[in-house]
Amino acid sequence: MKFINAKQVNRALSYAELIAGLDRYHKQDTQAMEDLLIEQPLGNERVNHLLIRAAWQYDQAIGTKLVTIFPDNPKQRTLPAVQAVYIVFNGTDGSALAAIDGASLTYWKTAADSALGTHYLARKNVRNMLMVGAGAMAPHLVKAHRTARPSINRVCIWNRNVDKARELAARLTTVALSVEHTDDLEAAVRQSDLISCATMATEPLIQGRWLRPGTHLDLVGAFTPTMREADDKAMEIASVFVDARQTTIGVVGEILIPMRHGIISQSDIVADLYDLCRGKHAGRTARDEITLFKNGGGGHLDLMTARLLLEALDVHR
Repeated sequence: MKFINAKQVNRALSYAELIAGLDRYHKQDTQAMEDLLIEQPLGNERVNHLLIRAAWQYDQAIGTKLVTIFPDNPKQRTLPAVQAVYIVFNGTDGSALAAIDGASLTYWKTAADSALGTHYLARKNVRNMLMVGAGAMAPHLVKAHRTARPSINRVCIWNRNVDKARELAARLTTVALSVEHTDDLEAAVRQSDLISCATMATEPLIQGRWLRPGTHLDLVGAFTPTMREADDKAMEIASVFVDARQTTIGVVGEILIPMRHGIISQSDIVADLYDLCRGKHAGRTARDEITLFKNGGGGHLDLMTARLLLEALDVHR
């Protein structure tokens, strides 16, 4: 069994190849997926999580990710909030192929998932991107979205802690990209063509009334039934897409709560990535259409990303 650390993951993967690879692998079925989420309440709405995600593409590969989400880590222990390990097995004989640094795999997978949504749903010439959240996921999302839409030349970063937003903006600024921070979320939303959110919010940050025609909204952070980043109005006025129906409908608060409120129903979920990648839906249909993509993650995406990583490293047995 090969052990693949974060440096090896980062050297082997590129967003252009990963986005194309996920597109290709969505043309294959994932026959089985199961999640287990265990919580440790800490008080004051703070919760530690253990998430176990498994997926099986018959005769191809089997994978399991073990993830801990400890939101107090960055402040109390100078450790990342999300830490993980991923194990991938041969789908033909069940032999263990690799143990992979799960945090780095998750960053690449999550960002490429959102960028694949942007490939199908954002306008071709978007220029202004808003990144809501300045955690470890944020720089990956910026890079991945810019790969899907190279026309992006300006990024604005908003974060509850404005110092973190300022630090990230300074780190991401290049000759080809203007990056700034803001403490005015409403103004930033109103000026943006593409908005990506990666927060731990349990109350909506993005208000639908702020969204201008033609905006693409990418929602990444909410992964439990009580978390959400956009309000009911946003869900009501947008064309709603998800990465996979199985991992979002009835699972994540972003979809579950507005359904409970009667704002949307299952029939309002226009398509998922399987539909988009297989040509069953064209994606964006009008320039002024507001599109919303819920990135729910899921074991199938981890498995696809792990398979693409092993391809890049030429690991077969």
